[in-house]
Amino acid sequence: MISTTEQTEMAPQPKATKKASAGARRANIAPAKGKAGKKAIPKKKAPRSARNDAREGSKTATILDMLKRPGGATAKELLKATGWQPHSLRGFISGTLGKKMGLTVASTKGEDGERSYSVKA
Repeated sequence: MISTTEQTEMAPQPKATKKASAGARRANIAPAKGKAGKKAIPKKKAPRSARNDAREGSKTATILDMLKRPGGATAKELLKATGWQPHSLRGFISGTLGKKMGLTVASTKGEDGERSYSVKA
């Protein structure tokens, strides 16, 4: 007779299951942030009007010349000189001249309903 201990020693062992081909996945969390150092303070630039960046013969230079003359220029004159659409002219006056170049553009409406723009020289 065979004892129970001998039976277990002779019995074939079951095959190992397949190993995982990829490692365990981590939780979706953001990586730890490092300490913030001193931030560089950018040097302030002079407004573009002070730097005089309008190239000779450009549409910007043409518009500036027209706006600096006494009485300024009407919207129709500016549109004819540049060939732009009205919305493009208004955006240029507001964005480029007003915000980027830092110029104060005065807008007045004449008795005939014509809009005119001017800039102090």
